[in-house]
Amino acid sequence: MLLRPAQLDAADVRAVPFPLLIAHEVLDPSSVQVLDTDFPRYAGAGYFPHEAGDCGQTVNALVAELTSPEFADALGARLGIERMSQYPPLVTICRSLNLRHGSIHTDSASKVASALLYLNARWPEGEHAGCLRFLTAANDIDAILVPEIPPVYGTLTAFKRTECSFHGHLPFEGERHVIQVAWLVDEAARDRKTRRGRFSRFIKWLGGGVDRRVGKGRDRNAAHLD
Repeated sequence: MLLRPAQLDAADVRAVPFPLLIAHEVLDPSSVQVLDTDFPRYAGAGYFPHEAGDCGQTVNALVAELTSPEFADALGARLGIERMSQYPPLVTICRSLNLRHGSIHTDSASKVASALLYLNARWPEGEHAGCLRFLTAANDIDAILVPEIPPVYGTLTAFKRTECSFHGHLPFEGERHVIQVAWLVDEAARDRKTRRGRFSRFIKWLGGGVDRRVGKGRDRNAAHLD
């Protein structure tokens, strides 16, 4: 196994203002290099629906573990969601971001909960850009609920979607490896988001260079969409 689910027992779990969890060292440390090698290489920036053909064997195995009913229920129990495995999972993967990503939001109402697993082997010490922030306000990126979360290998964070589950990060451009699992209210929501994600990928594939140039023109002090 690549995942170390026992690390959830040592997680920082909060119930208010919305249920969230932060766990560390949830990945086998000996797998850092093979996961990096097997990580998909996308033409554009942002999150794209998981496609097995994009990824190497190890990343696909990790996705299978993250979407297993056992892991969903273990995570859901800590977020106060009974039998979270009843909700269909949608996996999206990010290799890189540009400056337009990361603005404060709560996630759409079609999501029950989300988990983010980070795979960067290292992150510059003292670098705040790109570090996830859970927030107490919809209009203040500095209204930090818990210490910001650097996207380093083996860190997993999850939260229940609510009307106040605000999160975002300071603008960042570059590689930021993330596997995201969202458990959705029903299959129709998953199908809709998958179609939208594939269309977005096609557009970004056509204009990846344009997407990156647009990002460079944005204000580095502004928050932006995931």
